[in-house]
Amino acid sequence: MVDLMDRREDLRRKMLEKAKEGMKNTYEKEEFILIQASNAFEESNKSYNLANERLSEWFGLYIPELKVGNFITLANLAIMLANRDPDRDKIIELVGNDERGEETYKMINETIGRELSDQETKALRGFAEYTLSALKGMDILAEYIKTTAEKLLPNVTYLTDDKMAAELLSRAGSMERLATMPASTIQLLGAEKALFKHIKYGSRPPKYGILFKLADVTSAPKDKKGRIARVYATKIAIALKADYYSKRFIGELLKTDLKKSLDRIRDSPHKDKVEFDKSKDRRDIPNRGRYNNRSNSRSYGSRDNRRESAPNRGDNSDRPRFRKRNDRNTSNNADW
Repeated sequence: MVDLMDRREDLRRKMLEKAKEGMKNTYEKEEFILIQASNAFEESNKSYNLANERLSEWFGLYIPELKVGNFITLANLAIMLANRDPDRDKIIELVGNDERGEETYKMINETIGRELSDQETKALRGFAEYTLSALKGMDILAEYIKTTAEKLLPNVTYLTDDKMAAELLSRAGSMERLATMPASTIQLLGAEKALFKHIKYGSRPPKYGILFKLADVTSAPKDKKGRIARVYATKIAIALKADYYSKRFIGELLKTDLKKSLDRIRDSPHKDKVEFDKSKDRRDIPNRGRYNNRSNSRSYGSRDNRRESAPNRGDNSDRPRFRKRNDRNTSNNADW
């Protein structure tokens, strides 16, 4: 008995060691670091844009006449305003245009906005410095993504760009899974909600997911966007297999074929818009399924409706009424 327990404990220890070794070997792959970096860049970019919109509104309370489109210039102007150092030469150097710099300097000195207090100074300066530091962190992430994507996905990066290749990998979850995906799945990566809505309700099917970020897809006419996305997805699927399996660079050949296909699509005649049959969209049909609210259960498949809709089987008044099953062991079993 003791020997059997020792063997079980030894087997358990070996299995745990093997599992730990397998996990360690899996996460040694650099593709998972690229996925995390890509996700971090996307989330940081959203936060950065929101922070700069907030800084623009905040800065507008003090100088409402000045509208700055460049976020870096806006943050530096906010720091300069918080430091109470609106130096004319620094403003001209920051704006990069003498005429625009003179106009900005005049607006700062003659503004009708709120005057900055001592307590607000520290808060405004800190928030502006935060936006600049966030931009520096994003630049570091972008440099890492570019270097790693070119090493792991050289063909896909050559066809699209480094951020698109990293985002495709992030959506798939691993290189192996991405390389085995068909072109139709790659085309719809990022459009999962629209696809499930189409399957469930019959709404318009999606034509592209994150491939919409490509310049060729974005700038294409509406009736050709889906075809261009399909061509890109086909070439990306081939490039992924070369990146993962053969490790050969065939980006130039794929780029040439891609350009020919894009030219053929652009030169094709314009297609008339096909009106979508709204009767196929089942989102507005009430009581469409069994998982509706219980309050509507009587209107779809309820027991009363089934009884009413059942064919007439004759008069059932003479049919004997049986007792419940839990009455079988009572003294009135003779009634059965």
